[in-house]
Amino acid sequence: MKVNEKKRGRPAKNQGLLGKKQIISTAKLLMAQTGKIPSIRGLSTELKVDAMAIYYYFKNKNELLEEISTSLISDIYYPKKSEKWQSELLKLSKSYLSSLERYNGLLEILLTMESNSPVEIFISRFKSITCTLKLSPDDENTLLCLLVDYIHGFSLAQSCDKKQVLKVDDIDKPFALICKAITAK
Repeated sequence: MKVNEKKRGRPAKNQGLLGKKQIISTAKLLMAQTGKIPSIRGLSTELKVDAMAIYYYFKNKNELLEEISTSLISDIYYPKKSEKWQSELLKLSKSYLSSLERYNGLLEILLTMESNSPVEIFISRFKSITCTLKLSPDDENTLLCLLVDYIHGFSLAQSCDKKQVLKVDDIDKPFALICKAITAK
């Protein structure tokens, strides 16, 4: 009888490249390819490691999902200091929407996770743009909620759009109306 000599819970010594970055990178790639949140088993198969090796780096799947979503949100557009806050806010919004479109399941992760770290990334970029508007904290928060709720609703509509009629650029006119309302104040 042959005994499997693979140690559970630790990466093999010859797996020197395995680490958090590689796991997250592979998970992002799988999400983009399959349109689904990768399972630990699927991720470990892709990485050619025992599933327990992933748990060596992440205490549970929720921690892994938080790291993946934080990484994905970190990849969205980083605003430039500009007088044209509308174009910067539109670029940020489209970049975020494109990430939600590309990584099916990301919106679900973001809406159900306990951590706020990915949310804080978007909020800080949003505030770096809107600070020039000199909005009251209440108005700034209302604008943030309105914009994010619109983007999330649009993303949900896109995921249900079997004919793929809805495109990221379709937010231009509604976004322009939101900007018009802000400047009318």
